[in-house]
Amino acid sequence: MATYNSRPSPSAFTTPASTTLFRRLTWEGTVPLEIRVDAKELPANSDRGLECYYIQAPRVSYLPLLVPEIKKFLTDVVFDEAAARIVKEEDWWFESEEGALLKWHWPLGLIYDNHIISASIRPTSSNAAPQSVPLQLILHLASPPTDKLLLSPTAEACKQAFMGQMKEADFIRWGNTKRMTGLRKAEQDGLWEGIKEHNFDGYWRVASKVTPTNTPSRPQSPPLPSSTSLHTRPPSADPNTGGGPDRDGAYSIRNIPVRLYLPEGPVIQDNCPPMLSDGNPNTLHDFLSTTLSKLFPPSPSDPPFHDLAYPLVQGVEVPGDADMAWLGACMAGADGWVNICIGIIKDSGTRF
Repeated sequence: MATYNSRPSPSAFTTPASTTLFRRLTWEGTVPLEIRVDAKELPANSDRGLECYYIQAPRVSYLPLLVPEIKKFLTDVVFDEAAARIVKEEDWWFESEEGALLKWHWPLGLIYDNHIISASIRPTSSNAAPQSVPLQLILHLASPPTDKLLLSPTAEACKQAFMGQMKEADFIRWGNTKRMTGLRKAEQDGLWEGIKEHNFDGYWRVASKVTPTNTPSRPQSPPLPSSTSLHTRPPSADPNTGGGPDRDGAYSIRNIPVRLYLPEGPVIQDNCPPMLSDGNPNTLHDFLSTTLSKLFPPSPSDPPFHDLAYPLVQGVEVPGDADMAWLGACMAGADGWVNICIGIIKDSGTRF
């Protein structure tokens, strides 16, 4: 593995990654959830010893998509027949054990990772990511706080938010939304059905028309003019200019759709071109040292590059020399976004 003070030789750029393999690994990732019904809202005659439900849920899924399965469990073993007829699932909503409202439009994997970095500070002596423990959620059966929820707690509202995220990612990636708007309605519906049914092949049958299609092997690129800034895309990045055989590849897009999530802090979105001005691939360390330079200094002496903080992508602590283009092609969420959760290391002297 190359250090962060030197670039790999050109021969290192020619080894292709198995895009489909890593996309499938990302797709099959799960998070453990412990869902407990608010005892005060349980109907009369409910079995109060079984109000807790455990599930290993797909990272790419959403809270509203879990409701039918949870309802079936409650109907089968908790509610009596009278309660099952009265309870309306459109009134259900979730909050964390700490009382924070959960964002319906966030993928479950992002909700889990954001909770991990917010609730846990990793010791400096450990190089491992936080242990996987169930995220404890409280399920309320009535009176959703519509004034505080960004969305109504329904699967249809979640679908519309998901499609909006797809279109925004499409614009950031290519500079227009032609790929998304060019999909037939049946194809757009197929994207959501792939999420809903957890169907990898069904989802990617459509998503491959929107995202980069070529295997993201590192390109051998000549240096770009010195006047090109870090956040200016290379000339070949416009898919409409016919920039060679890799014009639809991971390194030929305008920008990678990326968002940074800080512990209990703001969400940061910045331009992330796949290539730097010197013609080298933009790495995770390059991006973080530019966007969060106080947490990720530009010139660390030795890897690991995270002495103050660490990045989680899809629950994985990613090394700094990972190419952003590769992350965008292989570890983005189903909505097209690379969500990077930034955890703070204990006793570092830095708190966000």
